[in-house]
Amino acid sequence: MREIFQGKTIWQGDVEVFDLSGHPKAKRAYGWSHPEGPDNKGERFVAVLEIPPVVSPETAVKVSIVSDIKSGKVQPS
Repeated sequence: MREIFQGKTIWQGDVEVFDLSGHPKAKRAYGWSHPEGPDNKGERFVAVLEIPPVVSPETAVKVSIVSDIKSGKVQPS
């Protein structure tokens, strides 16, 4: 999957889809990892529950990116 903003790729990778049982609100979760830290030598793992507005792998990535921008983890381009 690839997320493009203003003509630039801001995230690209595979998103895994996990079916959940027993969660009171979510039937699925989405997970992926990406490089992070100095010189991208670290790795960050991300998991997002399928609870609206998250309804697909695409919206999971978008919500995660917006959350990172709001929290100051990344700067918008």
